[in-house]
Amino acid sequence: MPKYRVAGSFLARRGYWQPFAKEHEAPNPETAREWAYSELGGCHGVKRSLIRIDSVAESPAA
Repeated sequence: MPKYRVAGSFLARRGYWQPFAKEHEAPNPETAREWAYSELGGCHGVKRSLIRIDSVAESPAA
């Protein structure tokens, strides 16, 4: 299964946009995007409307 790198930013509690980059194995880019929303929402308590995803790209095989 390919690995995708999801990058963007989310509105932190202190009022600034915190950048992030996450990697996840997923069957397609849409699934990786949904996983990133879920991960940030669960760990940081951020609503989806406060998460900006700039890119979803397949990571090179290592």
